[in-house]
Amino acid sequence: MADPVATTRQGPARVRDYMTANPETLEASQSLLDAVLLLKRKEVRHIPILENGLLAGVLSDRDIARCAPSMLLPLPAQEYNRVFEETLIGKVMTHPPITTIAPEASLAEAVGLLFRDRLGCLPVVVGTKLVGIITVNDMLRALYDILAPIPSQPASRQ
Repeated sequence: MADPVATTRQGPARVRDYMTANPETLEASQSLLDAVLLLKRKEVRHIPILENGLLAGVLSDRDIARCAPSMLLPLPAQEYNRVFEETLIGKVMTHPPITTIAPEASLAEAVGLLFRDRLGCLPVVVGTKLVGIITVNDMLRALYDILAPIPSQPASRQ
C-alpha cells in the first residue's frame, strides 16, 4: 500500500499547491457590512484584513456572528443594520493573526498549525506580503486527493 502522504508530481505537497492565491481582502477601516457582503458574495468564511497594505488580521464568519446583535432582542431592523454599518472590521477581527505560513511550507506543517491552534485558516505570506490563504476546506480537498481512488488506466496493448 502506498504511503498516504500528499504528493504532487514535483514531490511532497506544499501549501502553494492547495492555497487560494490572491484572496479577496478588506481594510480594517471598512465596515462589518462590507465584510458580510463579501462573505456572502464569494461564499467564503475567512477574510484576510489589511492595514496600509500589510496583513493586520483575519475576520471570520464566527467573529461576525459573535458581535452581531441577537435576533431574539426586540431590535428594530434599522438598528440591527446600523450595527453592521457603523462597526469597523478592526474592532472585531482577530488581530494580529495567530500565525501565518509560507507557500513553500509542507501541508503537514499547515495541518499541524491548524489543528494545534484550532484555526479555520492560515494566511499565506512571503515576508510581509499576503499571497494567499489556506483553509480547513483546502485541507479536506488535499485529503480527498490522497484517499480518492485513482481512475484505472486502460491496459496497454503490446
